[in-house]
Amino acid sequence: MSVPVVGMIGGGQLAQMCAAAATALGIGFRVLANSLTDPAAQVVRDVRIGDHDDRDDLLAFAPGCTVITFDHEQVPPVYLEQLEALGIAVRPGPSALFHAQDKIHMRRALNDIDVPCPRWRVVSALDHVTDFAAEVAWPVVLKTSRGGYDGRGVWVVRSAEQAAEVLAIPLAAGAQWLAEEQINFVQELSAQVARSPHGQAVAYPVARTKQVNGICAEVVVPCPGLAADRAVQAQEIALRIARDLNVTGMLAVEMFDTGDRLYINELAMRPHNSGHWSIEGAVTSQFENHLRAVLDLPLGDPRAVAPYAVMVNILGGDVDDLYSAYRHVLARDPGLKVHLYGKQVRPGRKLGHVTVIGDDYEELLLRGRHAADYFAGVIDE
Repeated sequence: MSVPVVGMIGGGQLAQMCAAAATALGIGFRVLANSLTDPAAQVVRDVRIGDHDDRDDLLAFAPGCTVITFDHEQVPPVYLEQLEALGIAVRPGPSALFHAQDKIHMRRALNDIDVPCPRWRVVSALDHVTDFAAEVAWPVVLKTSRGGYDGRGVWVVRSAEQAAEVLAIPLAAGAQWLAEEQINFVQELSAQVARSPHGQAVAYPVARTKQVNGICAEVVVPCPGLAADRAVQAQEIALRIARDLNVTGMLAVEMFDTGDRLYINELAMRPHNSGHWSIEGAVTSQFENHLRAVLDLPLGDPRAVAPYAVMVNILGGDVDDLYSAYRHVLARDPGLKVHLYGKQVRPGRKLGHVTVIGDDYEELLLRGRHAADYFAGVIDE
């Protein structure tokens, strides 16, 4: 029996961390990266340089792959349909992936399957926004339907004047403006599930996430104080979305928790920042389960191996040589797990993460924050 080969489009840190899982599984792993400096290109042997927007690059990358998957959702669906027409398995498929590419398409689909979402409307002029605000009240959230991530393409506007300024921003090709009501939440959650082509699915413990400037800063798993029935509800919603939208692989459902209700914010059909804790903190990491799912292998146990896991992102700061921090950080806290992605330092850029597991999540947060702050140069002791 020949060894299967997973081809991942995108050479970022998600592909880099999938590579370790692929090595452990003993499968082939190929990456289509933009350059040899991409995180995955630094560690994967079988790297092809190309553009995910280029049809010819995709067609050249695919031969020899058992299945094509992704570390981002930006590949044009029409090209993926062409790959499928050539008999190449694409997971998640283009029809599922489009829900994560276009927020308007996602909202319509989620409404169709009757899962809770903020009130929303497609808008193209200022009076559309002000009419919507009259119904839901200011502030209103304006989003570009395509191309936004990590807080980009999202604005909270508190007046017609602010809305007019945002609407003057040029849209990317094919994008529209989406207006949503602002949800007053008490915390943000992430419910991750894995689903295989034949319908097996598993759900990870629900995570509490904290965003800073639109970027995930830290994750605590399981969400402290979340009632068991509310956690099950979040998992059931994510499992239903995966089934009804025919998602294959990992799915992250980002949610707002108001204390009384859950509302769906975003979908990610790939491994997700909120699941990095699972490398050390779960029986089977999100990266291994993504590979198992797209290959239609039996899925692994998603349960946590400790009462709590905490992940804190390392963001770019004043320190250019991140590895110079290892001696201090690792000596100070031998239980800490550090993942650096090999990226060039830029202020605010996600450069890596640290994970700690144990019994007391507040202590774990202090340990994780200290390490991340030391890497960023915020502290020097």
